[in-house]
Amino acid sequence: MTKKPFTRVSMHTALSVSVLLASGAFAATANAEKFGFGTTPTAEEIAAINIDVMPDGRGYPSGSGTVAQGKEIYTQQCASCHGDDMQSVKGTGADALIGGRGSIGTEKTKKTVESYWPYASTLFDYIKRAMPFTAPGSLTNDEIYAVSAYILHKGNIIDADATMNAETMSKVEMPNKDGFIPDPRPDVFNYR
Repeated sequence: MTKKPFTRVSMHTALSVSVLLASGAFAATANAEKFGFGTTPTAEEIAAINIDVMPDGRGYPSGSGTVAQGKEIYTQQCASCHGDDMQSVKGTGADALIGGRGSIGTEKTKKTVESYWPYASTLFDYIKRAMPFTAPGSLTNDEIYAVSAYILHKGNIIDADATMNAETMSKVEMPNKDGFIPDPRPDVFNYR
């Protein structure tokens, strides 16, 4: 398997967002005073968009969900785009979610949750921010844990009786966890 460089995009994004939020709060106050419009964001407004989840477990919210619960939610919220078999529905533009294990770096590369993503936190974070496509951010934390559990189970990563929560999600060993090269620079946080 060809190892791919991994630059800790999630961490850099989180740091950038934090800096932007802090500078934005200052700018909003300055602009409100200078131009007479705008407001300083409240702690609740900042908390609503500060939802990043890190590979080491930081940022996971409270809640939990089982594989069985996830199957029901997946059928209602996800199957219309990703398919009952998680291989995508033609014409939707949705990616396949499982399969392709061992295909990275080959002529038949198939990037899926199962084959490519190095951390389970990426799955949780992406679902929380962007899914379902028709109503991003509408799933509860319990529903996100459950759908994550179902996808991880269908990818043969966790058992059928697993319950996902902040503790268990951060312990999931993804099949391609060693498929990336850690960044050796001292100023970059290492998740391992």
